[in-house]
Amino acid sequence: MLRLNLIFICIFFTQFSAAAKVSDQTAGPRLNNGKLYKYSYSAEVLLDRAKGTAEESTGYRISTSVNVNLVWRNPSNEDEQLIKILMSDVKIENVNKRDDKRNIFLGSSAKSILGKDNLAALEKPLILHLNFGKVKSLYSCQKEHAVITNIKRGLVSLFQLQLSSGRGEEMDVSGKCKVNYQSRQNQVTRIKELDSCKTADTGFTSHSKVLGVSSKSTSATVFTLEEGFIKSAHSEENHLLSLNVRQAIAAKIVSKQMLQLVKIEAGPKETAGKEVKSIIKTLDPKYVSIPLAAETVKSECKGCPTLWEHWQSVSKEFEPKSLSNSTAARKFLSLIRTMRKARKEEILQVLRSASSSVLPPLVDAVTSTQTSASLEAILEFLDFSDEEGLVLQERFLYACGFASHPNEEMLKALMGIQNGKISSNDIKESVVIIMGALVRKLCQKGGCELPAVVETKKLILEGPDSTEVESEIKMYLLALKNALLPEAVPLLTKYSESGSGPISSISIAALQKYDVSLITEEVKKTLNRIYHQNHRVHEKTVRTAAADLIFSSNPTYMEVKNLMLSIGSLPHEMNKYMLSKVQDILHFEMPASKVVRQVMRDMIAYNYDRFSKVGSSSAFSGYITRDPDTTSTYSLDILYSGSGILRRSNMDIMTFSKDTQLHASQVVIEAQGLESLIAATADEGEEDLESFSGMSAVLFDVQLRPVTFFKGYSDLMSKMFTATGEPINVVKGLILLVDHSQVIQLQSGLRASAEFQGGLAIDISGGMEFSLWYRESKTSVNNKGAMVVTGNVTVDMDFVRAGVEVSFETEAALDFITTVKFSEYPFLVCMQMEKAQFPFRQFLTKYESLASGKHYISRKGRREIVPGSEFPLHQENSNMCKKVFSEGSDW
Repeated sequence: MLRLNLIFICIFFTQFSAAAKVSDQTAGPRLNNGKLYKYSYSAEVLLDRAKGTAEESTGYRISTSVNVNLVWRNPSNEDEQLIKILMSDVKIENVNKRDDKRNIFLGSSAKSILGKDNLAALEKPLILHLNFGKVKSLYSCQKEHAVITNIKRGLVSLFQLQLSSGRGEEMDVSGKCKVNYQSRQNQVTRIKELDSCKTADTGFTSHSKVLGVSSKSTSATVFTLEEGFIKSAHSEENHLLSLNVRQAIAAKIVSKQMLQLVKIEAGPKETAGKEVKSIIKTLDPKYVSIPLAAETVKSECKGCPTLWEHWQSVSKEFEPKSLSNSTAARKFLSLIRTMRKARKEEILQVLRSASSSVLPPLVDAVTSTQTSASLEAILEFLDFSDEEGLVLQERFLYACGFASHPNEEMLKALMGIQNGKISSNDIKESVVIIMGALVRKLCQKGGCELPAVVETKKLILEGPDSTEVESEIKMYLLALKNALLPEAVPLLTKYSESGSGPISSISIAALQKYDVSLITEEVKKTLNRIYHQNHRVHEKTVRTAAADLIFSSNPTYMEVKNLMLSIGSLPHEMNKYMLSKVQDILHFEMPASKVVRQVMRDMIAYNYDRFSKVGSSSAFSGYITRDPDTTSTYSLDILYSGSGILRRSNMDIMTFSKDTQLHASQVVIEAQGLESLIAATADEGEEDLESFSGMSAVLFDVQLRPVTFFKGYSDLMSKMFTATGEPINVVKGLILLVDHSQVIQLQSGLRASAEFQGGLAIDISGGMEFSLWYRESKTSVNNKGAMVVTGNVTVDMDFVRAGVEVSFETEAALDFITTVKFSEYPFLVCMQMEKAQFPFRQFLTKYESLASGKHYISRKGRREIVPGSEFPLHQENSNMCKKVFSEGSDW
């Protein structure tokens, strides 16, 4: 008997404890029967630049009276309730006080702003089904405007809470979000982790984090309770969006909700019943259950110009003479925004009516639009079997390569072009090379297993071994350089050692773009064999490229020592290049600097005889900019032949931000086989090289098709006699550099849209001039660009619109010029890297408007001139330039 009593007590205690635990964790606020709770409610939104004050912000406030009463309570569960919420006396007004001239809400009522039907819908009751403080479902009338229903959902979010501390997930107007409740006496604080919210809305952003947008979001709601129900609820939500590369271009959203109990009166009695469905039907058969998450609001631009009208107003800015200024870049962005809303037929109409002079930049804009309609339009417009359309075809391909958020559809389009009839070998090469760039971007977004990506990977991985034509092998290797597939490392390693000079150079350059973790011991063994010529003789350009990669891939002590011991036994100019590379590693504090210093303690590797070699080749790195947001570096590597003729010039610009890097620009000029022109002897391994000069460019991590200046002795002679002295264009066009679109669902039910876009009008050209008479040569790389970046954040509820736009624009030029006098040895070499002075303009625009047409706009701007400068190189170059220009140039 005693045992049975003990068992009974234990069971009872266990059940009681479990029940108490559930009750403590899940109990929610409860309304009293027969009471009417009268609240005042307001929801406001403020928009401004990041450091703007509340008083300077633009935005609006919705305020209303709210009546709340209990409709039904589950007889067997006091925490399951149906609550009726009714809004009345709606007002829409400015958040901040304004004088009459700037107050668009003056003389307007909620009825005139929302319209009679929408106001009536907003003031219709909403039934809220609560269970243990969580919203189970909402019941509202059908056929309400999505904005109206979302505002109601925003109010409901303040009636959902749990009374005990704890973490979990909740569904509300913001979507399904992680929340953290902190309870203390009669106060509960809810922290919502906005980054965790799952919604149906998806946006897009630039593939590169350097060119992307960062966001910081916080949300906190403080509830105070009285007699078991909500006395007040104060919520504040903050969003800060900033451009990574320049965080001064930033905008913020502040959303506030305030619910305050005014008084409690006698109210209607609760309805008797056991099932929620029957109670709802009794209240009003027209009630329907609606989801908690916000509905998508499709706002229509009223009074906006059509694409055709827009094009007519901006087309003159796309003329060649206007393309180098910031106005062209700004119009480029505005045209893309309009095109993203246009149909295929509208885009085709613009393409077919445009004059030939504006077609190239128009093709840039259509391709950068990146919608299904724009892609279909441009593919129908271009004919790749037509030899006369080569310029437009290449502009299309380059724009695909620079695409900010390409999809499988774009890659499939290029696959179709590649399998079809192409009139030009240059275009065929560009198609495959750009396909590699798309593969990389799609893989970065997790799309490596998409059918089109898998097929393209197979094509470019098997390509080099499927042909014996050198130009085709180079094409596939350049595509692999763009794709950066980990599985391509062994293939690139093989061609680094077994290919001809140009093929080896491309393969090693591709390996240089990989993360250090993928440069395995097997790869490094191959690179060491190439540099030390263990199996065969290699060109200087290949050997120095191999050395550069060894230095940048966490080299061992012995690898660095062997590289340094080779100095002195190399061709003259290669000796000088390797010395300069070692000094650059030490001066710029590169990762290999620590190992290099350890080796230099060995007097056999580091001595005067080895480090006093003369020559003109050099390697130097420096900073373009260094600030908290971003760091940009430049490096100039120059390698000459023993006769004083340029062998390779390599200018790299890297940008670092948010722990990531972007290969902003690389321009490589190569020349070979020119020694016979000055009766000089070629270096070892280069005696039989064909006369050649060309340029290769990488722009924003995308390798472009190399350009040939001349190939063969006869081609060289004809171009020397017909040369105009003008540089050859490598890249020219408009690029959508920054492209970020995001929808932010606010807890108040309002929705903010954020769009950051950056357009770049760019012109990169290069040339090589050669004078046998004066025994002098000049190479030049000219970079010109105009850039515009805008960040626009808007809260548009269709009837009222408020927004802020932050933007900047600039126009700049960067020139790299090398002058060589080879009338004596060591020959005189002067390198100059010059940045001309340029303007920088920054703007802030705030605006508000009503559907009736009333609007308010505030504009502020700041302008400055950034002085020009010549970037410093090593002291030896400065001394050489003084000597070159003191003697004077005959050109």
